[in-house]
Amino acid sequence: MPQTETTPIRVVIVDDHVIVRVGLKTLLEGHPRIQIVGEADTVKSAIEESLRLKPDLVLLDVRLPGGDGFVACEKIQKECPETRVLILTSFADDQTVLNALDAGADGYLLKEIDSDALIQAIEKIAAGQSVLDPAVTRRVLSRIRPGDAATGADRIALLSHQERRVLALVAEGKTNKEIAVAMELSDKTVKNYLSNALDKLQVSRRSQAAAFYAQYASRLPQSPVI
Repeated sequence: MPQTETTPIRVVIVDDHVIVRVGLKTLLEGHPRIQIVGEADTVKSAIEESLRLKPDLVLLDVRLPGGDGFVACEKIQKECPETRVLILTSFADDQTVLNALDAGADGYLLKEIDSDALIQAIEKIAAGQSVLDPAVTRRVLSRIRPGDAATGADRIALLSHQERRVLALVAEGKTNKEIAVAMELSDKTVKNYLSNALDKLQVSRRSQAAAFYAQYASRLPQSPVI
């Protein structure tokens, strides 16, 4: 369940470098709303600690002993659906980014990020939003972008007015529940609109759909297709 502004955000840090874990712990523990409840340095321990502690958020690297962070991400998302996963890594190659999104990551940030931006991202993801590093967003777009801009705009044009409204709110980082309130719809209806939009855009993740929409929405015709 998304966190409120007064609820501590319980975080597990997963990285195979002890210096990185110590640095992140020191940084994050200085924030009044963030509570570090555990650490892990392998895929196995990441899964075990997440299942044991059921944190609000797992800060996860993708290169770990015993496998990769994608395996841990998928397992955590499956077994602890209330736990959010934020990838924090130095890798930004196309396949790594898409693998993380396909594994269900709620966010993807590069380790070059500054401390304030990292804390803001943790707060947003704990509140139910999704966060992508700007460089990562460009890479996602480069992989889901069709052969030419016209084709991308054509896909967007397939969306109904309501589907576009839903995607616009997804692009703002809103959860399905928040979208339902804003549009005065049921959660189920919002989920259906989003599912239809993903099919029409030929993408599999809401973060990909939001990035795609942000890229091509400006090319929409004045009168939307209903």
